[in-house]
Amino acid sequence: MDRRELAGFLRSRRERITPADVGLPAGPRRRTPGLRREEVAQLAYISTEYYTRLEQARGPRPSREVLAGLTRALRLSDAERTHLHYLAGAPPAPPSGPSREVRPSILDLLRRLPYAAALVLSAAYEVIAHNDLAAALLEDFSALPRHERNFLRRTFLDARVGERQWYSRSGMEIFGRNAARHLRAAAARYPDDPEVATLVDDLLTGSAEFARLWAAYEMSVEPAPHKTFRHPLIGPLTLNCDVLDIADRDQRVVIYTADPGSPAEEALRLLSVIGTQRMDVPG
Repeated sequence: MDRRELAGFLRSRRERITPADVGLPAGPRRRTPGLRREEVAQLAYISTEYYTRLEQARGPRPSREVLAGLTRALRLSDAERTHLHYLAGAPPAPPSGPSREVRPSILDLLRRLPYAAALVLSAAYEVIAHNDLAAALLEDFSALPRHERNFLRRTFLDARVGERQWYSRSGMEIFGRNAARHLRAAAARYPDDPEVATLVDDLLTGSAEFARLWAAYEMSVEPAPHKTFRHPLIGPLTLNCDVLDIADRDQRVVIYTADPGSPAEEALRLLSVIGTQRMDVPG
């Protein structure tokens, strides 16, 4: 435990937060920047005396519960939380399973892409966020139970996969090889997560195609800059596919776009208008 560095770090984080940031009144005679020590202690559910001793480099090693309270009270980022734990001599425990919490800035990015179909996948291929155009292109994952929002389950195990035909045959092969490689890596990173283990078992027993890809032990990722979809309403369309890694959350943002002036661009614009409505069902 580095008491001196911990004390300085806590003080610097406390001084950057205003009372309004945490819903407290400013009050009169506030002579120091940021929060008072007693306010941080109140928000962290610890005694003022204990917190004061931490800032004076005199406190005992904080427990993980105390560190969690300080993280919440001081509104620390993921990187700051990790730093706090190391200063306190208690390295953060590795996550037991893939993170499902999407950063607000990424959610805002999805909203700012009206003519791109974008979604966020967890390390286990669960669709944890998507925009309206992704729902129109693929399906509205928010309308599904969480268990069914997994991209691999919908691709390999859904009885309607033959009807949906998200990808062309060649695109499906590349996607499957990359997915098997990513899922194998996720299973190694989260060996104690029951959901990842169940997903792997279900795919291996329920899909001969995925079992074949899994058994190949393909460890290199193939680039797939284009994917051809076969949409039931507007037919086939070939889109650019870009994947952005969010390393600190072990997530990926998948963005499908069309070349300017192409038929696919017109198709995406049509999809943005009709959304997820069924044009083949009488109103």
